[in-house]
Amino acid sequence: MTGSRTSVPRTRALIRLLALFAVLLGLQAAPAHHAQAAPAFKVLALYDGTYDAAHISFVHEANAWFPQHAAEYGFSYTSSNDWNQLNAANLANYQAVMFLDNYPHTAAQQSAFQTYMNNGGGWIGFHVAAYNDAVPSDWSWYHNTFLGTGTFKSNSWGPTAETLKIEDASHPATAGLPSTIASSVSEWYSWQNDLRQNPDIDILASMDQSTFPIGTDPNQTWYSGYYPIVWTNRNYHMVYNNFGHNAMDYATNTTLSSTFASAQQNQLLIQEIRWAAGQSGAVTPPPTEPTGAIHGYGGKCVDIAGASSTNGAAVQLYDCNGTGAQNWTVSSDGSLRALGKCMDVAAAGTANGTKVQLYDCNGSGAQKWTRSGSTLVNAGSGKCLDATGPSSANGTRLQIWTCGTGANQQWTLPS
Repeated sequence: MTGSRTSVPRTRALIRLLALFAVLLGLQAAPAHHAQAAPAFKVLALYDGTYDAAHISFVHEANAWFPQHAAEYGFSYTSSNDWNQLNAANLANYQAVMFLDNYPHTAAQQSAFQTYMNNGGGWIGFHVAAYNDAVPSDWSWYHNTFLGTGTFKSNSWGPTAETLKIEDASHPATAGLPSTIASSVSEWYSWQNDLRQNPDIDILASMDQSTFPIGTDPNQTWYSGYYPIVWTNRNYHMVYNNFGHNAMDYATNTTLSSTFASAQQNQLLIQEIRWAAGQSGAVTPPPTEPTGAIHGYGGKCVDIAGASSTNGAAVQLYDCNGTGAQNWTVSSDGSLRALGKCMDVAAAGTANGTKVQLYDCNGSGAQKWTRSGSTLVNAGSGKCLDATGPSSANGTRLQIWTCGTGANQQWTLPS
């Protein structure tokens, strides 16, 4: 009896130990990462990206800048040049839509968008998304009722940065902004209709009188007048922004400015998006980050082969040309971004000769780069960005290699 009494507690203790061991194994097997919070809302951005180098430059910038900052402000960003995504089934997945450089032109697309807005959807438009010089308008509801502009009247030239006056400080989109803010560089449009006479239009920002003259070409300079820049229609969750045209050297197709160079304008923009999607409240704007060409061996530029944004696209040296394929943002998180993706070490490799490519940004060490003098050190491998060969021929692939002092590892980043 004594033996049987002692065997029962021992058995129970063994069972408890086995259970505890199983729990510990389960904890060890659990994923070592934390799931990211689901976005509060989703944004769909539509564009053409085919007309005017300045508009194309803006589209490339927008499709890089918004994904970079979306999670920080609680949204996801999907971009597409397929305007047929304006259909009821697809729009049901998004709380806000952006038009970057055009607007829908088929009856089905227009009908789906109008229904979406009438049912409370959100919209943010930029610059040429309002352009219309047809009489009568090719889409009266959009140009006359929704935007209120009517037809295009004139534009300033060349592109300039200006001072904007905040007209409605009570709107959630302008929360926390001072009475005037600095814009980024843009060409500016004027319109047939005086938006001040439209009771449905709430002008959020206009050209401040202190900013005249506006333009650099005497024949296309504005010397006085009233020019609305940002406004909303009180009947919809929408905001139009009369900016989104970068300064360009058209002869060399080189981008000379950034639409996201003004922290105050960026704050306004983020707050517009949040309000249009049903969110509200002042935000801290993301810091402005250097954007431009990365110059390297032989005076060539870091380039994405074929200007392709597909995962695995080769990162190479090529003659500097100012295209979006050579327009890199030096991000505060250590990544180098172009065409909406990140410079990445293939398969997170660490061996000498591992190729560098373009890939979806994922925050890994394979996509983090730090400056050490004029070299760029990859955080995941400890190796340096290197021009293979060394060669400066067009198409020379970039790779990682043990850091040295060779000219093929010297890089000049935008500042």
